[in-house]
Amino acid sequence: MRVESVATAALPSGLAALGVPVFSHADGPRLAAPAAGLPEGLQLPAELDPSWCRRHGFTGKVEQAVTFRSDPSVRAPSPEGDDTSATGSSDPDIVLVGVGDSSLLDGDRGLESLRRASAAFVRSVGQADAAALLLPGSVGLRGDESAAAVAEGAVLASYRYDDFRTGENPGRLDRLVIVGGSVADATLAGAGAARGVRIAESVSLARDLVNEPPSSLTPEKFTEFFVRRFADSPALSIEVWDEERIALERLGGLLGVARGSAQPPRLVRAEYQPVDPIEIDGRVPHLALVGKGITFDSGGLSLKTAGGMETMKTDMGGAAAVLGALDAAAALGARIRITALTPLTENMPSGSATKPGDVLTARNGKTIEVLNTDAEGRLVLADGLSLAVESGPDAIVDLATLTGAAVVALGKEIAGLLGNNAALMAQVQAAAERAGEPIWPLPLPDDYRNHIDSEIADMRNVGRPGQAGSISAALLLREFVGTVPWAHLDIAGPARSDESHRYLAKGATGFGVRTLVALVTSEAFAHWLGHAAAG
Repeated sequence: MRVESVATAALPSGLAALGVPVFSHADGPRLAAPAAGLPEGLQLPAELDPSWCRRHGFTGKVEQAVTFRSDPSVRAPSPEGDDTSATGSSDPDIVLVGVGDSSLLDGDRGLESLRRASAAFVRSVGQADAAALLLPGSVGLRGDESAAAVAEGAVLASYRYDDFRTGENPGRLDRLVIVGGSVADATLAGAGAARGVRIAESVSLARDLVNEPPSSLTPEKFTEFFVRRFADSPALSIEVWDEERIALERLGGLLGVARGSAQPPRLVRAEYQPVDPIEIDGRVPHLALVGKGITFDSGGLSLKTAGGMETMKTDMGGAAAVLGALDAAAALGARIRITALTPLTENMPSGSATKPGDVLTARNGKTIEVLNTDAEGRLVLADGLSLAVESGPDAIVDLATLTGAAVVALGKEIAGLLGNNAALMAQVQAAAERAGEPIWPLPLPDDYRNHIDSEIADMRNVGRPGQAGSISAALLLREFVGTVPWAHLDIAGPARSDESHRYLAKGATGFGVRTLVALVTSEAFAHWLGHAAAG
């Protein structure tokens, strides 16, 4: 989808629809954008007819969108959006788009309301060449922030993965025009829209990778895509470790999980060096990102059910999110240094697969007794986190579709946040709120460390049956970060959507990309990171 921004007076012709934001209010819906300045034929009433709104169930709540005819003498109001009236008028449909209570349209919650409102508008338009959406006025958001949220929601809502469809694909909106008031307003909005589009494109990249069939996205093919994507980026350098190098580097967790697969494992190490770095006390803040990359998870010898395997191509969602975040960070000019590590393998059953009862030795020398081969993500992350520590970062953030227990605790839309540093966790949670990706902190109590005690090794890879599964997994990960500030996002629930709604399409969501982008492009986080390193 192409997105652009114009002043109200420069509204282009040939639009299929014009979206008009509407506030919800105790006395009924109220227009949220100034009616003045629109071209002739598109004038809006000073107030909406309450009886018309009641008939169409329209209250102005977020995610509502209903078609409205601006001139009843020409075309009667219609919820269907059919603009082929007997008069042959070519004026666009006017679509009322709910943006919620005006008192709530500020800050992080306001940005999320605009993302969802924009998505509702795009879905209501369907297949069309072009449509325009007015930015709401009198809200506590800057024009560039509003436009970024609108662009982000629109592009994400129009996402489709149709690489393997042979029939006619469902249509989508080709071009969205964001209408920003004056020329100066439109210029500011244009800058914000460009940022929103770029972030959404990186989320879509992560979605594409997760949606790709697992036989088409083996560990080797994933790394090839990684290298191609960043080949022309001067700020990024990529190193790929093959199976021989992985063995040489003593990545016992990754090798242990990979044993059962005919596809060899890979590890990608990416370094981002900012073109315009921020320096604090003479050094550039440094963040390490680690993403779990199980390109297909059968469960190994602890085999999943047939139904449990249906969506297991999603198990590399953490690695895909790290790739997407790097993609956006480089494009947006993040000012901190980033080291990214993605251990990649399949988890398959075979005569050579790791067996329950085996003991693996991770990169840092610690040993893990494997009692369930379906708890494999923490094994590859043990190596990834060990390598991250060796890179000398100021902090580490990892993302992984790690535990079903996180879904039980938090459902399908909220990620779990755990870690060893409250200040870093607060930074990650603030970034997630700005991005509109819900996360919730879970405790990591020392008293639960005995849940992963092993009789023969330093630890075992599963905790107590039916108890604190997400916590026991994170406690194992904590063994591999030492004293480095570390935050872990368990994205097992929100990495995949069971339906198309809001700005999500059924399938991969790209969850985590927007949170990481908000984090690494934040000047406040850069300063926190630099001062955290200074002690």
